[in-house]
Amino acid sequence: MGNSPVPLDNARHLVRACSRSLVICLLLSGGAGCENRATDTTPVAQNPPSAASRLLHLTAEELSRMQLELSPVAQGEILSHREFPATVQANQNELAEVTALIRGRVVKVHVDVGQDVKKGTRLALLHSVDLGMAEGEHLKAEARLEEAERSHGRARELYENKAVSLAELQRREAAMKAARAESRETRNRLELLGVPQEEIERLDREHTIKADMPLRAPFDGRVITRNITKGEVVETDQKLFTVANLTDVWVIGNVPEKDIRFIRKDQNVNVVLAAYPHAIFGGTITYVGDVLDPATRTMSLRVTVSNPERLLKPEMFAVISVYVTSSPDALSVPLEAVQDGPAGKMVFIQQEAGTFEARTVKLGNEEGEVVRVLEGVKAGEQVVTKGSFALKSEIERHKIEPTP
Repeated sequence: MGNSPVPLDNARHLVRACSRSLVICLLLSGGAGCENRATDTTPVAQNPPSAASRLLHLTAEELSRMQLELSPVAQGEILSHREFPATVQANQNELAEVTALIRGRVVKVHVDVGQDVKKGTRLALLHSVDLGMAEGEHLKAEARLEEAERSHGRARELYENKAVSLAELQRREAAMKAARAESRETRNRLELLGVPQEEIERLDREHTIKADMPLRAPFDGRVITRNITKGEVVETDQKLFTVANLTDVWVIGNVPEKDIRFIRKDQNVNVVLAAYPHAIFGGTITYVGDVLDPATRTMSLRVTVSNPERLLKPEMFAVISVYVTSSPDALSVPLEAVQDGPAGKMVFIQQEAGTFEARTVKLGNEEGEVVRVLEGVKAGEQVVTKGSFALKSEIERHKIEPTP
């Protein structure tokens, strides 16, 4: 029996089934191939930004809109200015507190506050009972000395005539020496009490006790305080007058620890007083403290100022102005040229018209309107002053990194 022919519809279904099987095989084969292929993980090399990519280029229209101003990097000495609060004080080497060396009653006051006096001028007169007693003791000692000297002279004559023994002569000689010592003691006591030499000579000559103690000015100056009245009984611990020579005064200031390096002895400075804001007084640093105040962390500073017209008065408020120059090759730029950058402070250097470089710099101290530059620029380079903030905005917009 012969083969029966395949119906047409069944043949079509068979062809479709074979096609689908072939596609599935191909997909499976391709997936296996992907799984077996090694993955390439080699990183792609990136080129560092070139020098040109760190520059900011502006069109003529942008330059006109920003209205930039330039200034060259300066090289030379920078004048540093520091100011310290201070007060005027009397020169302690020309200041005297006048006291009484002995208790007494005030008989008369000869001067008043604000009066100029010469050395030796009588300021007041005291009457002292204690002084009278000391003068009396001196007169007694002088009388005993005179008697001892006469007795010793007679004994010597008698001894030469062999009328007295050597022992008697020696006894009278010892008494004379004791009387001389007592006389010197009473004289020294009067001198220690402030009795002048001419008054002691008057006492020896006239043998009259006055018991008056004058208070005198120790040097030329001005009476700046008076604490005494007529009829008052004063003690030795009272300060009766203060005499000061104000032709030179001291201005005492305090220097913060960070500014000590600007101060040196014999340095010339200026002093400005609140009472005379438009006047400048020159002075010289005569003392620099060796120890800092632990509470305020400041150092004491003393300036001696000439004061011939007495314009500077003790306890006036003042300001000490110190000017110091830096090294002769210091570099500086205006403060307005400096901006904050991602890595610190930066300035903009003009490379050519319309082209600017943002450059990181290391700064020193600010001195007025300029700041010292320690690293990052060269003398003569043109830095942008006015408009530097606008350039900062531009480099941030273009994501330009400053040159380190």
